[in-house]
Amino acid sequence: MEFGILMGDQPVATPPEEHLDLMLRKVEAAQKAGFTYLTIGQHYLYDGFRWFQPVPLLARLAAELDDGVKLGTTVLIGPLHHPVQLAEDLATLDVVTRGKLVVGIGTGYLAHEYEVFDKPFKRRYSLLEELIEVMTKVWTSDRVTHHGTFFHIDDRPTHLHPIQKPRPPIWLGAMKETGVRRAARHGDVWTITPQQTIEQVEDLVGAYLDERAKYNLPLTKFPLRRELQLGADPEDALHKFAEVARVKYVSYAGQGMQLLDKERVERDFLENVKEHVLLGNGEQVREQIRDIASRLPIGPLLVRPHWPGMDAEQTAAYLEQVGREVVEPLKDLESIGFDELAQKQPA
Repeated sequence: MEFGILMGDQPVATPPEEHLDLMLRKVEAAQKAGFTYLTIGQHYLYDGFRWFQPVPLLARLAAELDDGVKLGTTVLIGPLHHPVQLAEDLATLDVVTRGKLVVGIGTGYLAHEYEVFDKPFKRRYSLLEELIEVMTKVWTSDRVTHHGTFFHIDDRPTHLHPIQKPRPPIWLGAMKETGVRRAARHGDVWTITPQQTIEQVEDLVGAYLDERAKYNLPLTKFPLRRELQLGADPEDALHKFAEVARVKYVSYAGQGMQLLDKERVERDFLENVKEHVLLGNGEQVREQIRDIASRLPIGPLLVRPHWPGMDAEQTAAYLEQVGREVVEPLKDLESIGFDELAQKQPA
């Protein structure tokens, strides 16, 4: 089992150079603790919190990578970009990272970001599908012709291809059946979001397998996003999680993130989040991960080690503890495979 981290945002009051130093220290501490995926998301004109843009940030972090460590986006807001520019930016980043790039891409959930870029929010899923189609052509062809709904290219040469063939792995998140089938058709793997319970994922797995089989596409284990908090016991861990994460969860819910109800988060935070957070002491959390791995083909497991307001020392301490009590003891854990998963599906 491999583990990774999501490198998130920071309050805008934090000086940007301090924010960058925090990122660098996070990368150092994560690699020392045994994490092998370092990822970051994307937002524009975000309220109250600063998101460094992922492509230039990951290019800087590439210089800090140990052997066997990958960099990724989780997630780029694909429909806000022109596919040629994004394809060339990501191909460059794949070269800079020596072929260690993972491209997590999605639609985001904030309508105002689409308004700023003059993109139709209501057509974001169609935009995403065509964007991936064009990007793949740019990455894999010597010349590109494309005449679609949103983009038109007439027999132009390509000059910049990624190291990874045919393309860097594309991770697509989804929370409902339509999205899961989209991820199966257009991505290389379905990324399980932290707001989904394992039971909800199990209900959707059949649709994913069906769609991959329909297009004769290979199967790759699911990256799993989960919040993780260690404590003396689950109750202690839950209260520790609330201390660092409550403000950010309220912000997520207030800005429209699916599966999070703003009033419920504000009123009853603990009940709202405990179903999708790994909580407890080291052995209890390890057992929860073993249980998930016995039910779903997963890997890597991505956690968030830093919440806005935490300093570098707190983040490093979190990573060291999780590395010692979870990552290292589970390094030889293998989740079930897809053959075993298929046998569990209803006829």
